Amino acid sequence: MILRAIALVGGLAGAMGLSQFPEYSQQYSQRLGGAVDELSRVVSDFDASAQAVGLTREAALEQMAGTAFLDRRRADMARTFDRHARLSADLAALRGAGPFMRAYHAARLTDAEIAARAWGDYRPALPLTFAGVVFAGLGFLAGAMMLSGLWRMLCWPFRGRSMGAKGLSRLG
Repeated sequence: MILRAIALVGGLAGAMGLSQFPEYSQQYSQRLGGAVDELSRVVSDFDASAQAVGLTREAALEQMAGTAFLDRRRADMARTFDRHARLSADLAALRGAGPFMRAYHAARLTDAEIAARAWGDYRPALPLTFAGVVFAGLGFLAGAMMLSGLWRMLCWPFRGRSMGAKGLSRLG
């Protein structure tokens, strides 16, 4: 009886949590698109400045040396180029993807800055879409199985040790 109650609680918690994935991932994808757009402007501006003086991006970065400020700025720009490439690849994989494909590509929803901003603006809602119901069902099953399994693991050392009247009479 206790195991069923624990499984039900775990299932409901899993359903509530996972049912929110379709909408959260949609909001994350929208913020990702905005971040890529803004980083594209920065990258294009840098490339245009380098090209105006006859340099490639790499050559321009190499020339950014000699002072602490230029060294730091070069490192900042290198990180910006790397982040732009990574986020552009993530956006390409997620663009036009429905909630099930976004779940398949969940590893592409991991930029900490974008995730924090999407989570900060996100408001949970009742999932009334097919995808929301499917994710709720999967969450219910996952939550129920996880808590049920945890309960069984915690109770395993005590299996077969009854401390009822029979167990107490053996001790005396």
